[in-house]
Amino acid sequence: MFKTIEEFLINWGHESESTQKILNTLTDKSLDQEVSAEDRTLGRIAWHIVTTLGEMMSRTGLDFEANPHDAAVPTSAVEIAGAYRSTNEAMVAAIKEQWTDESLAELKEMYGEQWTIGTVLGILTAHQTHHRGQMTVLMRQAGLPVPGVYGPSREDWAAFGGEAPVV
Repeated sequence: MFKTIEEFLINWGHESESTQKILNTLTDKSLDQEVSAEDRTLGRIAWHIVTTLGEMMSRTGLDFEANPHDAAVPTSAVEIAGAYRSTNEAMVAAIKEQWTDESLAELKEMYGEQWTIGTVLGILTAHQTHHRGQMTVLMRQAGLPVPGVYGPSREDWAAFGGEAPVV
C-alpha cells in the first residue's frame, strides 16, 4: 500500500513508462495473437489495461476522461497505445488535483469489499504488471521484439553487443 501520493507517482511513473514501451511495440497484426481461442488476444489484453485505469479508478471517485470498460477493442495498435498515453496522463493529473496523502486512507467499495485508496493503487499497479507479463509472451509468439522492463531483454542484450545470460 502506498503512504503518499508522491510515493505512488514515482512508482507509477516507472510502471506506466514500461507499459507504454510494450504498447508502442505492438503492431496491428500482432493484436490477434492468442494462446488459444478460449483466451484473450494480445489486443484484448492491451485494451483491458487501458480501460481498467478508468474502470478501477472511477470506483474510488476519481474523476477523469477514460475509455469505457466495455468499449470495443480497437484494431489499431497505435490507437491502443495512444489511448493508454492519454488516459494515463489524465489519471495522473486527476490524482494530483483531487487527492492528498490523507485520501490514500479513505475506504472505498471495490468489487464487494472495502479497500483503501492506497490499496487500490497497489492493486492497479500489480494488475497492470500481471497483464504486461502476459503480453510479452504473446509478443514473442507474434515475432515482436520485447522491450526490457525490469532489466534488459534479449533484444537489449544484443544491442549492447552481448548475449542474454541463459540460466
